[in-house]
Amino acid sequence: MKTGKQEPMVVLKNLSVTFTGGKKQVKAVSGVSLELQRGEVLALIGESGSGKSVTMRSLLRLHPEKRSRIEGQMQVGGRDVLAMSARELADYRGKVASMIFQEPLLALDPVYTVGAQIKEAIRRHEGGVSEAQAQARALALFERVRIPSPERRLDAYAHEMSGGMRQRAMIALALACRPQLLLADEPTTALDATVQIQVLLLLRELQRELGLSVLFVTHDIGAAVEVADRIAVMYAGRIVEEGSVREIMRAPRHPYTLALLKSRAHGALAKGARLDTIAGSPPDLANLPPGCAFADRCARANETCRRMQPEPVVFSVGHLARCHHIETASTALA
Repeated sequence: MKTGKQEPMVVLKNLSVTFTGGKKQVKAVSGVSLELQRGEVLALIGESGSGKSVTMRSLLRLHPEKRSRIEGQMQVGGRDVLAMSARELADYRGKVASMIFQEPLLALDPVYTVGAQIKEAIRRHEGGVSEAQAQARALALFERVRIPSPERRLDAYAHEMSGGMRQRAMIALALACRPQLLLADEPTTALDATVQIQVLLLLRELQRELGLSVLFVTHDIGAAVEVADRIAVMYAGRIVEEGSVREIMRAPRHPYTLALLKSRAHGALAKGARLDTIAGSPPDLANLPPGCAFADRCARANETCRRMQPEPVVFSVGHLARCHHIETASTALA
């Protein structure tokens, strides 16, 4: 879905995010560089605590300023997000970049009806929109995300909706001001399997119809395959592998990527085989080792892995991985 030589929608260069609590510092994201093209879907995958959601929320500057520090470069639509004033940021959120949160029951205001929240977002970002026009837009959005009885549901509160319906309402709210960038933070985690598939198909359909750029965060590589053009695998705050869905699925290069693929339920249960697991636990982000963070869980790790950070190695255009045991690389990045 790439669109030629257009400027990328998102450019991250050496992004790092550090949180401070008392005397303790946690570097949740470390040196992440990524590009998201216009009209493209990029999935960030990894276990909980890998830095996926922290990276995504940084794009909206949602982290508490007094307890966090963001370093590096972060551009969206050619604009420097870190240089935005409070007023610019308020206009940017919702109108340029918008987020679908993991748990809409917590993200939606319980005091106002869902319809009222959508209308408020439209009128706040678009001057001159009447109440009737905002109402019509909200109704059209509910119809577009296939909420049953949309007129009646506009007057419902979040707690009166089912989980799947709330997530559809959350998607409608995220699209209310016609953003260019959609940030989806584990949007199907709390839903049952059937509803998960419906929401994934809806997101893919909306993305293609509206030409959205989408950053999709998930721990489920199966969900990533359903919606994404490219995949970036995160571990302990770093990108350890990045490539097209086809390359990642057919020829994963990093041991962690391979372990994620092997731990999928798809296929293993159908054959009656035991489901593979990844031994050990992710490292403490407040006390990361000097070398590869995956070394303690990797069967191939040696002293070099524990002592030195691996450099990214390129296999083809857009496909790279960070591992000391990759022997078939064509080029090393500077």
